[in-house]
Amino acid sequence: MAQRKGMVVLAYSGGLDTSCILVWLKEQGYDVVAYLANIGQKEDFEAARKKALALGAKKVYIEDVSREFVEEFIWPAVQANALYEDRYLLGTALARPCIARKLVEIAQREGAQYVAHGATGKGNDQVRFELTCYALCPNIKVVAPWRLPEFYQRFPGRCELMDYAKKHGIPVPVTPQTPWSMDENLMHISYEAGILENPKPQGRGRLMYLQPNWKFHGGPCAVGPPCLSRHINCRRRVPVKVTNAGDGATRCSALELFVYLNDIAGKHGVGRIDIVENRFVGMKSRGIYETPAGTILYHAHLDIEAFTMDREVRKIKQGLALKFSELVYNGFWHSPECEFLRQCIRRSQEAVMGTVRLSVFKGQVYILGRESPRSLYNEELVSMNVQGDYEPADATGFININSLR
Repeated sequence: MAQRKGMVVLAYSGGLDTSCILVWLKEQGYDVVAYLANIGQKEDFEAARKKALALGAKKVYIEDVSREFVEEFIWPAVQANALYEDRYLLGTALARPCIARKLVEIAQREGAQYVAHGATGKGNDQVRFELTCYALCPNIKVVAPWRLPEFYQRFPGRCELMDYAKKHGIPVPVTPQTPWSMDENLMHISYEAGILENPKPQGRGRLMYLQPNWKFHGGPCAVGPPCLSRHINCRRRVPVKVTNAGDGATRCSALELFVYLNDIAGKHGVGRIDIVENRFVGMKSRGIYETPAGTILYHAHLDIEAFTMDREVRKIKQGLALKFSELVYNGFWHSPECEFLRQCIRRSQEAVMGTVRLSVFKGQVYILGRESPRSLYNEELVSMNVQGDYEPADATGFININSLR
């Protein structure tokens, strides 16, 4: 019998890793409280609760943090036009500090000295989880099994974990035929590891889109029905309403409009990418992602921002967005520099309001038009049909000065 070590709150997903880790933590002498974050994934949460209890959890918390995820994490990323390495919309990176914040809250509520997670010792999520935990509760102790020799020497890989699960009667969704790691939340779904560790084959990566539990609909070249335009209204610096131009239906709450855009864009295969990215720990990894609503809002916000923001302010803001994306990807959401950047980016958005009309079709987002009460667009000034308040002769000196060097 292992010596009793106290209570640990485990960030539990019900997948292969955390299901096995729950049982393993019990073997080590911990009393385990399981915490499952509802962050927009399609899951039978009651079945997950029963499974965790059957595996030996003393208590199970299932916390719905989806609204906070959109309003407090996704919206700042939309305001920033955040992209990591020009392509990744940060779906997992944004979710981790949201999940970890509640993890710390539950540990404090339960009087637990420890928190635990199932993030690999080679990845980014270990950093994201733990930096958030330490920022919010510096005295918390983290149990990271994939960094403990007694764990990773016993379980060198996922095959050994699957054997352990079979031995202990742990039901898991992973099979030797589908041995990839999946992360799903409201912002996106991602697949990595397993057969995807070979970055060359295209066909195997395409299998991800054909799984019955794929969050959004259709294959990688999904067409869907011809898509009527949508009107996205931005006010108070964030999206506030989506209107279907066909039937006039509107969605106004943050969570409702995000779910709606996921459904519409997902049917058209919007936001699907297969990339190799640079992890914070120093290695490259391949990931397959789908971010439907996030992709629509990225393009819509980019368009209305260009329409309403001063050119030089926008140049500075683009540099801030690049740094913001890097900090979020690397797990520094609660760092002083990231908090400072969020304030700067929020300040830049004061005039960013209006309506963008767009459509989605065959994996693409098409901007169709825009209007704003804070527009900096002067139709008469730019017109090729009237002179407006502009003297063409002035351009001669402008060109001569710029040619001096």
